[in-house]
Amino acid sequence: MLLPDNIHPDQSIYYNGAFVLQALREERALGLFDLYARTQKLRQMTMPVFVLCLDWLYLLNLVSLNDRGDVELCS
Repeated sequence: MLLPDNIHPDQSIYYNGAFVLQALREERALGLFDLYARTQKLRQMTMPVFVLCLDWLYLLNLVSLNDRGDVELCS
């Protein structure tokens, strides 16, 4: 659920996805674990939440994988 009504909003994928985007704005493409480490500096989240954020951002066409397998911000 993106905007749940039974947990605090800062635990939602919608909220945490913003931190993943913020980490990618600093450097347009990063490896998965480098992106996770950079996101962790901005906001503590578990790896499963991070992966769900990436899934959600991919579905919104905001991130993609490049030829090297890095996560990159779509233009």
